Amino acid sequence: MPPNTTPPPRKTPETLRSARWFAPDDLRSFGHRSRLMQLGYSETDFMGKPVIGILNTWSELNSCHSHFRERAQDVKRGVLQAGGFPVELPALSVDESFTKPTSMLYRNLLAMETEEQIRSHPLDGVVLMGGCDKTTPALVMGALSAGVPFIYLPAGPMLRGNFAGRVLGSGSDAWKYWDERRAGNISDDEWQGLQGGIARSAGVCMTMGTASTMTAITDAMGLTMPGASSIPAVDSGHKRMGSDCGRRIVEMVWEDLTPDRIVTPASVQNAATVAMATGCSTNAVVHLIAMARRAGVALTLDDLDALGRTTPLIANVRPSGSDYLMEDFYYAGGLRALMAQLAVRLDLSCLTVSGQTLGEALEGAQVHNDDVIRPLSNPVYAEGSLAVLRGNLCPDGAVIKPAACEAKYHVHEGPALVFDSYPEMKKAVDDENLDVTPDHVMVLRNAGPLGGPGFPEWGMLPIPKALIRQGHRDMLRISDARMSGTSYGACVLHVAPEAHVGGPLALLRTGDIVRLDLPARRLDMLVDEAELEARRAALPPPEPRFERGWGWMFSKHVTQADQGCDFDFLTREFGRAAGEPDIF
Repeated sequence: MPPNTTPPPRKTPETLRSARWFAPDDLRSFGHRSRLMQLGYSETDFMGKPVIGILNTWSELNSCHSHFRERAQDVKRGVLQAGGFPVELPALSVDESFTKPTSMLYRNLLAMETEEQIRSHPLDGVVLMGGCDKTTPALVMGALSAGVPFIYLPAGPMLRGNFAGRVLGSGSDAWKYWDERRAGNISDDEWQGLQGGIARSAGVCMTMGTASTMTAITDAMGLTMPGASSIPAVDSGHKRMGSDCGRRIVEMVWEDLTPDRIVTPASVQNAATVAMATGCSTNAVVHLIAMARRAGVALTLDDLDALGRTTPLIANVRPSGSDYLMEDFYYAGGLRALMAQLAVRLDLSCLTVSGQTLGEALEGAQVHNDDVIRPLSNPVYAEGSLAVLRGNLCPDGAVIKPAACEAKYHVHEGPALVFDSYPEMKKAVDDENLDVTPDHVMVLRNAGPLGGPGFPEWGMLPIPKALIRQGHRDMLRISDARMSGTSYGACVLHVAPEAHVGGPLALLRTGDIVRLDLPARRLDMLVDEAELEARRAALPPPEPRFERGWGWMFSKHVTQADQGCDFDFLTREFGRAAGEPDIF
């Protein structure tokens, strides 16, 4: 048995964490027991039983989680069957669609809320209910810092979109058909039909966007019931998985199976390898680094690039794949089948929340459609999903998704067309007389963690209408922003340091020649150093984006993209965790 799986002594009712709230014969415990009785519970309902928190990110504005009210009941059923006491707590929903300027501005807020909810309440174990993009890393980051046993329950992908006999993919087809509408090729009625047909059920985006990427990463890391990330949200198997989570978390409490025994350097490497093989979202870079570092694993951009060079992409799921969606991926065998294909590249001794090693959890996994989940000998793309660039435009790194852009842009040189804000860029791209060619390199800056503010998903810059009318649908684009995991194209993202803090992107001017050399992992502006120094000396100080509140706190403490955008004071290196609360 590997060292990290050596089990500690089993918990007893007396050693449960919640016993500090309920067991002592004193006035404070009298008050705690009395308040539960006020809610209609008897002592037999909760005394001596694991108290299981169900952190639910349901919201009426989060369509990805619209089934979570019902799913929480499935979890409770499982907890009760296993002899635990379930309590549901609301958590910040951080929905992707409606939260502006970007949900990324609030990822760390949910992480803080998760950690403090767990620490401050009498919870022995937790089921984390999330799925929409930032909820997965946020919930996991907070729970890793809190340190109690937990299981992640992924929302699951929605059903395939459909309109007029066409299968539609979340995000990817929105961008595609929007360009066609801008070109004048889609009528108002067709646009309304697409709008109603692209999202037909509860669940997250059914392309391999950020949501499905992050739930797959969490699954591969060992934090979900094995294979849970692939189950469609409205499949009956998703209900059964919810009850499985409820039953299993109770046993995890008795086993004292804490996350530090699951999230290790080896399990993080497994998660990163699986991410590369799935055609993951570029956002995986930021979130996986932040999650790993909460667990004390010093994952870097260079680590991810090394995996990207050697891990073949074997999930033929859009947008990196060409034909299939997450529903197809599930029917083809799901993540367990993909990991079985990758078994020779994974550490199968890693422990999972199921109590099994990863190898044991993958036993019997089969691929049912080898065009959806390819063998290593027939990948969609020979290298992995992501590449990390360096150069005088991005000394601390930038990322690109090679499989999701045309090969002709892998080595490209052209004049920059620079925009300092999204409104400036949007006005220009809608100008049919804009002086632009397919060789131009569009650049948007001041869209990073501090400049955005919040690191918005603006990086898939719209193709200028002047080029759309000529039939062009891609060009090289560079920004210090992120982009949706459902996006595609020749987009260089996460340029670090960002322009707002004086990164080299702030020095670039329209007309400067930019060179991308993807095989060499280089991104440079062909401007001599003396000129760059003169420009740097003339840079005005940035205007603060916030003067009070959460935004001010975010601006003071968020790290750059290459560091995961966590708050500096939440990292392990900053100081010890607070420990258990005083109860007097």
